[in-house]
Amino acid sequence: MYEKYAEFATGKAVEILKIDSPTGYTKTAAEFVKKEFEKLGCPAFITEKGGVAVDLGGLDEKNALLLEAHLDTLGGMVAEVKSNGRLRITPLGGLNGFNTEGENCRVITRKNGIYEGTFLLKNPSVHVNGEFNKTDRSFDNMEVVLDEEVKSADDVKKLGIANGDIVAFDTRTVVTKSGYIKSRFLDDKLSVASILGFAKLLKDENITPERKIYLHITVYEEVGHGAAAVPFDGITEVLSVDMGCVGDGLTCTEKQVSICAKDSGGPYNYEMTTKLIEAAEKTGADYAVDIYPHYGSDAEATLRAGHDFRHGLIGPGVYSSHGYERSHVDGVLNTIKILKGFVV
Repeated sequence: MYEKYAEFATGKAVEILKIDSPTGYTKTAAEFVKKEFEKLGCPAFITEKGGVAVDLGGLDEKNALLLEAHLDTLGGMVAEVKSNGRLRITPLGGLNGFNTEGENCRVITRKNGIYEGTFLLKNPSVHVNGEFNKTDRSFDNMEVVLDEEVKSADDVKKLGIANGDIVAFDTRTVVTKSGYIKSRFLDDKLSVASILGFAKLLKDENITPERKIYLHITVYEEVGHGAAAVPFDGITEVLSVDMGCVGDGLTCTEKQVSICAKDSGGPYNYEMTTKLIEAAEKTGADYAVDIYPHYGSDAEATLRAGHDFRHGLIGPGVYSSHGYERSHVDGVLNTIKILKGFVV
């Protein structure tokens, strides 16, 4: 049963990944996702902050579960139009110059369309720059080289490019025959798509959970305050569905769903984490329980804002986070399984 919903979710992830949505520039992606939930018969609205609030159904409105995922991604913003016609950018979220070097990008102007470019080290040829291997890939040492005939700041400004314009990076999304999903920004668009798959399962199977299930898709998670506001009442538990970490010292793989017991913000609610483990075992989800050393979630932002909820964190395993990421359709499948087991 779960396979078709994992395939559905993977297809939706590919569609969502085509829509640029760096933090601060998420309106188009939010409108798209809102319509996708409405197609499934789930009432949805855009919050004042720009996120998507969805009612997934259920009965008990005084013991509601809030699912959280985020649409915003890493990206950049034009910080300086330089005298040589290149652009200095400032990162949006945890963008890293080391793993975006050489990446194609788009400069999205406010009034004059979109321009293509490449994000490169200054003086990037190894045949010219003897310090190439020693140079720190900081944002002061890197620049956007526009694919336009520009040689001065005035040339660039005539195109309508200015400070504050958004810089979005290519995702290079690929789904392999073996089921691997490779792309920038699987964090967290793959989880948004996984919840779409879960919502479709609830509707197709005519499942009405005993408790109300709400969803808040946030748009400022990468800068820490995405889920500070809660657009629903009656909530007792909040479950962040975000990328599961894969790497040294952790047990999760891209084919599993990860349950986070603790991240850099501290432990997640013990009883809720236990219920997530039980939900995985009940549905036969292939899961791992791990500690994430460098991580913070929407659920923690919700609690820090003063909300009195129990909190948990799960997500499909993702390798090479904040870089060119990789997951698997089985990770999506197991995420949908654990969600069903937790609410039904």
